[in-house]
Amino acid sequence: MPPRLRSALSAVLITLSCLLVPFGALALWATYGLTDTGRYVTTMAPLATDPDVREAVADAVGDSLLREAGGRLDTGPLRGSVRPFVHDAVRSFTQTQAFRLAWDAGNRVTHDAVLRALRDDRDEAAAEPVTVDFAPVTAQVKQQLSDEHIPLAARIPVQHTAVAVLPADELTSLRKGFHVLEVAGFWLPLAAVAFAAAGIALAVRRRRAIAATALGTALGGALLGLAVAVGRALTLAGLPGDVPRPAAGAVYDALTGTLRTVSWLLLGLGLTVALTTWLTRNLRPARLVRRLRGPKEPAPAPAQEPTRVQA
Repeated sequence: MPPRLRSALSAVLITLSCLLVPFGALALWATYGLTDTGRYVTTMAPLATDPDVREAVADAVGDSLLREAGGRLDTGPLRGSVRPFVHDAVRSFTQTQAFRLAWDAGNRVTHDAVLRALRDDRDEAAAEPVTVDFAPVTAQVKQQLSDEHIPLAARIPVQHTAVAVLPADELTSLRKGFHVLEVAGFWLPLAAVAFAAAGIALAVRRRRAIAATALGTALGGALLGLAVAVGRALTLAGLPGDVPRPAAGAVYDALTGTLRTVSWLLLGLGLTVALTTWLTRNLRPARLVRRLRGPKEPAPAPAQEPTRVQA
């Protein structure tokens, strides 16, 4: 193969590899990070102690309790005084071990239900919303409160109620996207590595190709970090007005923490490899000796003998 054609093919393959780096990392995170229930629960567990999340939970649960009571608790001479009392009581509950247990159990149950719905290809399953029965969570909380000798904990009712967590009209599109991510999460990173290896192998100057691949990887990591930051701003801006922004931001940061780490790793690894390649090329002993000696002086041209003219 002519050297010029080899260089062109190498540049194309390396460019494709660098373009696939951020998309491959994103697909890999969505496929193997968000679809593992245990990893998801572990990621969300620290949010149970986040002040913004606890405040949002206290407001949501307190308002739900008042709505279920039909407003009877907030009428008459006690109007305006019951609501703060209920919210304070729920806020105090969010600081207990029972709340952290309920938080982990609720996330586990919800994640399992959504994941089963996304992987269910039956047509009749797509016509029904995804519902979760939180009775097991209530039973765990009741047991935890009983172990802590909380008064009246044994009288907490454990009712089986189906709570909708995902509407049916969004399930079909999410299922298609989920299947695409499952395929992309495996093939995109593999394609990025294969293109990079082929581009370096075809290159006429492999050291330069390695440096270009490393710099492109670093650029892909920087773009991935920028995409995470822009996605955070767009996600918070698109939320309904009744959703608290600090709590939503904490959830977004917890879910995308792995992506931010990967972006920094790609950036650092790429710059390190590029710098190492440059140093090993320019700091070789023979090259240093030539640079210290300076450019060679051209050798003097041999003197030409005068032309003899014969009489």
